[in-house]
Amino acid sequence: MARVAVVSGGTRGIGAAISKALKGAGYAVAANYAGNDAAAAAFKEETGIPVYKWDVSNYKQCAEGLKQVESDLGPVEILVNNAGITRDTPFHKMTPEQWFEVINTNLNSLFNMTRPVIEGMRERGFGRIVSISSINGQKGQFGQANYSASKAGDIGFTKALALESAGKGITVNVVCPGYIATEMVRAVPKDVLDKKILPLIPTGRLGEPEEIARCVAFLVSDEAGFITGSTLSANGGQYMA
Repeated sequence: MARVAVVSGGTRGIGAAISKALKGAGYAVAANYAGNDAAAAAFKEETGIPVYKWDVSNYKQCAEGLKQVESDLGPVEILVNNAGITRDTPFHKMTPEQWFEVINTNLNSLFNMTRPVIEGMRERGFGRIVSISSINGQKGQFGQANYSASKAGDIGFTKALALESAGKGITVNVVCPGYIATEMVRAVPKDVLDKKILPLIPTGRLGEPEEIARCVAFLVSDEAGFITGSTLSANGGQYMA
């Protein structure tokens, strides 16, 4: 029976690429999404991957959604915490709403998504947890005190949970993408992309969502069983930690 993998924010951008890669690797994938029903329906039609709607910043919704996934597909053995948002503005202009929306979605969601499945993983003696952080959680970014704080928190969460879980056959790792050619980045004006972003990337190009997906597919595989608590940077050499 195929192992069940849940990908939060799994119907668009990097998350969609991860969902597709895991399905291609033989996993039974469930893709979570928050609000874009049309995009989720199109994704389901294209891939055949079942989609589940809930807000990852809400613990009760996560617990109920994951329970439904397990009822439909079986115990969750692989969890990819990918969902994330931005609310960029300089800190001296940032509102409490902009701060807490990002912290709740990007950081608190790791508790909300992981807590309902971790005990089952421990009981079964197997689990793979991968969270998607960011280059800006490693180095910081102007106008992203909220985002950078949340993504740095993802890294700390990973290291601590990896220590707690290693003896139970569970690995916990984090991937830090740089600038990836998603819909959001492609919306940046071309002159800004060409003059201010690409010159900072030694490889001279944006990353592709599929390249991040391959990082995740490796980390959740049996072959990666000795890798835990690790931060995998995939940023074209822009930041070398």
